[in-house]
Amino acid sequence: MSHPAATPASALAAGIDDRIARRNVAILACAQALGGASASIVISTGPLIGAALLGPDKSLATLPVSFMVLGTAIGMLPAGMLMRRFGRRTSFLGSSIGGTVTALLAALAVLAGHFWLFTLACGAMGFVTAFVQQFRFAAADTASDAFRPRAISWVMAGGILAGVIGPQTVILTRDLLAPILFAGTYVALAGLSFLAFLVLWFLQAPPPVARAAQGVARPLSEIMRQPAFLVAATCGIVSYALMSLVMTATPLAMIGCGLSTTDAALAIQWHVLAMFGPSFFTGALIARFGVRTIVVTGLALLCGCGIISLSGQDVAHFWVALILLGLGWNFGFIGATTMLTACYRPAERTMVQSANDFLVFGFVAFASFSSGSLLHNFGWGTVNVLIFPVTALCLAAMLALGRTQRSDRTV
Repeated sequence: MSHPAATPASALAAGIDDRIARRNVAILACAQALGGASASIVISTGPLIGAALLGPDKSLATLPVSFMVLGTAIGMLPAGMLMRRFGRRTSFLGSSIGGTVTALLAALAVLAGHFWLFTLACGAMGFVTAFVQQFRFAAADTASDAFRPRAISWVMAGGILAGVIGPQTVILTRDLLAPILFAGTYVALAGLSFLAFLVLWFLQAPPPVARAAQGVARPLSEIMRQPAFLVAATCGIVSYALMSLVMTATPLAMIGCGLSTTDAALAIQWHVLAMFGPSFFTGALIARFGVRTIVVTGLALLCGCGIISLSGQDVAHFWVALILLGLGWNFGFIGATTMLTACYRPAERTMVQSANDFLVFGFVAFASFSSGSLLHNFGWGTVNVLIFPVTALCLAAMLALGRTQRSDRTV
């Protein structure tokens, strides 16, 4: 019996078989659940490990999370180049092994008490996450037009499972290598990455198909000067950066209020579920109510998170606030991404998407880095108060864009 990877490219190109696509979706959804767990594990434990290793000054405690986000941003372009050169299957397998190695490096750093080594390991895990972000696109490669939306959605369901697997791994393994807290968690994460490797071994992915660009691509600077691009990018940056700012500080804030690491891990779990759960119907809501309405709803939910966070500091306040934060991110970021698609031509797609993602994850890294310092120096209240002026900026930008477009239609 031939190996899945050995299937001739001509057989795949001759006709798309949704039996292959369904099989790939199941594989990629499982790999998403396993490989995607690293983000929630680093978010749940990174600030706590950083605080333990740094001593009295906790201002850099969230740096491991910042490095993970920065690693994801840096890894996006190389991931695309590697997949074009070697194909998705080989690249995914290599990244899974990389995830295993970097998780073991993080465990070693925790055991040895080296903050900077742990931070660099988290950055490397972020680089691996850039490949995990491509799973949903891989699901579409062998799918028919009719099945493609469901294929993408089902792989995204793996993100929901990752949001459960990650925090539960933290809870079950935090004392595995006691008395060093969380060292065992990263050994377990290495095991999850290796399981993802075993699952991805059976992926049947075709080689990338070159397509001629349609039309003439404008300079990137010209595209980015468009009011529609500026507003879409701003809303995407604000939605993601505010989510990162509050989420990264939450575990430290919860521990500082006398709550347990289990409470903090479960808070992150519910937050991740709220982030990805609505994805199955967010597109339908955009189609029904319009993209601007959904973006505004997302910004309102982010403000709701700030209001709940400022009204109390018990478990229920943290959990409800993080659920609203996840929902706000989902509506705001997916809505902003939809707005972005109207800003470019087919020939400009890759260039504009890469520029937008680089901006988004660059600001997200800055937000997660600033989060620990803001919390340490100014308190939990200040972290949440920042939500309101930033969301007001987005609302003002959207209002101005709407007026400009209405004016243009009347000319």
